[in-house]
Amino acid sequence: MTTSSVQRPTTAAFFVQSAIAFGLSLIALVIGIAKLPVGAWERSFLALGLVFVVSSAFTLAKCVRDRQEVEEMTSKVDRARVDKLLSEQDPFEQGRI
Repeated sequence: MTTSSVQRPTTAAFFVQSAIAFGLSLIALVIGIAKLPVGAWERSFLALGLVFVVSSAFTLAKCVRDRQEVEEMTSKVDRARVDKLLSEQDPFEQGRI
């Protein structure tokens, strides 16, 4: 039987801290790209790379979350099946060997 960890809800403070950290890092990188002493083509290439990195990071986070939810649901269904089987068995039933 597998053991599952208890998932605690994310606190508002952790969410705000994460959002601020993401925002600051994104702003710092945008400013860095804007102030970089290169041509417009190079700056555009870096900006486009930034867009792809940010969008793929969000996509990866969603995929990881979805996989964890599926595994958690499968674990709950399996646990419910085992509980049902155990509840149907009567250890004091006569006539069983």
